[in-house]
Amino acid sequence: MSGWGRPGGSGGASWVALVLAVALTGLVVGPRADAGEVTDMLGRRVRVPDHAARIVSLAPSITETVFVLGEGDRLVGVTDYCDYPPEATRKPRVGGISTPSFEAILALRPDLVLATSESNYAEHVQRLVSLGLAVYVIRPVDFETVLQSIERIGAVIGREAAARARVASMRQDADAIVRAVAGAPRPRVLYVVWPNPLIAPGRGTLISELIERAGGESVTGAEPLPYPRLSLETVVERRPDRIIVGRHGQGTVEELLRGWERLGSVGAVREGRVYGVDGDVVHRPGPRMIEALRALARVIHPERVP
Repeated sequence: MSGWGRPGGSGGASWVALVLAVALTGLVVGPRADAGEVTDMLGRRVRVPDHAARIVSLAPSITETVFVLGEGDRLVGVTDYCDYPPEATRKPRVGGISTPSFEAILALRPDLVLATSESNYAEHVQRLVSLGLAVYVIRPVDFETVLQSIERIGAVIGREAAARARVASMRQDADAIVRAVAGAPRPRVLYVVWPNPLIAPGRGTLISELIERAGGESVTGAEPLPYPRLSLETVVERRPDRIIVGRHGQGTVEELLRGWERLGSVGAVREGRVYGVDGDVVHRPGPRMIEALRALARVIHPERVP
């Protein structure tokens, strides 16, 4: 879900105080002498060190990518939500995805900050840049751009070969899953991003694309909003054959769907085709995307993807 815009609230006084404090303590940094200019996925020109030794990640998917490329030791700060791999939980925290602490980031003296257009606010990126930090932004909005994001992070941290190998393996695995479900009937799938209020993926989202690649047809895939709210009456009208719930450790699927008794007339509910998947895997546009695709395919076509 994209957060690339201005967050609400003024915050003007606190921002001025931060700038003054930073100036007085001498924490503002400039580009290193060995920095080279690169273009991020938003078309921004960024001066990045040839070897960024101190990296701050502003999203869980970025943290996972840096670790999978073998450079977790270079991460000096991550968000409060970065919990995979387990080693990430031992890194210093810099606040939430949409509520980062600029003081905490600056105190870590990073030479590179990695951000994403799909979680981080543009205003926050601009503030970090104004403090002299190199901020490289990725834009993983669909299957292809997730793969591109991994390659771009690999390039910017000097792990191009590892990133290319990882992406090649992900493409191979994805193609194998698509071939496995090819030609099978396409069940109508309702994916529940959040149960209350009921939020589902709409048009142009990665989740809707993964459902299609997994051999299903998203009943909300044509919705104009990326993540629309739905009523239970709308669910009944859409007649899903499968209901898949993205779980985040909140409880069982039955507990999450408490109050959905009105859906008893829906075939998926009546015939017990309601499933839970790991929301942290499915909702993070990073290197575990193939695990997400495989999990969806196993639910939609268990006879094809055991």
